[in-house]
Amino acid sequence: MSADPIRAAGVVLLREGPEGQEFLLVHRPGRADWSLPKGKIDPGEHTLTAAVRECDEESGYWPVLMAPLPTQSYAVGSRPKVVNYWRARVREDAGFAADDEVDQILWLPVVEAPNQLTYASEVGLVDVAASLEDTIPMIILRHSQAQKRSKFDGKDDAQRPLSGKGRSHARSLIPLLDAYGITHVNSSPSKRCVDTVRRYAKHADTSVIEEPTLSEEAFERDPAAAARTAAGLAQAPEPLVVCTHRPVLPDFLRSAAEALGVDPDEKRWRSAWDPKLPPSGFVVVHRHFGADGRPSVVAVERHDLERVKGA
Repeated sequence: MSADPIRAAGVVLLREGPEGQEFLLVHRPGRADWSLPKGKIDPGEHTLTAAVRECDEESGYWPVLMAPLPTQSYAVGSRPKVVNYWRARVREDAGFAADDEVDQILWLPVVEAPNQLTYASEVGLVDVAASLEDTIPMIILRHSQAQKRSKFDGKDDAQRPLSGKGRSHARSLIPLLDAYGITHVNSSPSKRCVDTVRRYAKHADTSVIEEPTLSEEAFERDPAAAARTAAGLAQAPEPLVVCTHRPVLPDFLRSAAEALGVDPDEKRWRSAWDPKLPPSGFVVVHRHFGADGRPSVVAVERHDLERVKGA
């Protein structure tokens, strides 16, 4: 039986410098190498959280994640290692503090990557990251686990609350949404949806914008209205999350994809736009807005509270 892989996460952190795009690299004295900020995922930690944490710990820069980059796989002794990377920008600079793990950091023009990075695979990652456009995320989120309908004694199903596990998962979503720098929070007005994102909205110092067309009841009455809401949100140039219900997701995702000029049935997109999400599962659509204000899709990825899947 093969050994479980070592899981790690990291970023290609980019900024504009006097000579164009620059990337961040770190020097690890124990390995005598120059590499991208990355590190092992702690037990129970989500890949997204690990990518942000490792960049902060190694460099002092708090990143915002953008499009996912190709996953790196290689052997460490007898065990496989899998590293997920994201293109990222700087959110905050807390200042670098050298330690035994990382004793230097350096910003270099992208063209210098082959001359300074120790590993050829990381040079390739920098090239891919630099070739991508800046993006603004749209996250489509299925609400966390709710109390079972059979256990709810209220008259209005829209007031059915989250279960205890659902509340716990709603708290766990906070660092995942924050990893993408989400500033706008939209939701079906149903309690189980609002309560899924309410804690994040408080964390982000914003309010939950209710979207009446995205409730189950409104969708049953007028699916076309939900489709219009999806298209409008897809074309809104803000980092946003929208929380809705399992029955609404197929039409919502299709309408959002079509508004962004994507055929969700096309082979390259099919799995990414699949509406089958577990409770608290979400799709991240990385959108680039051109000079004319029109959005296009750079990448799509899917997450739940335990796994990461790129597309």
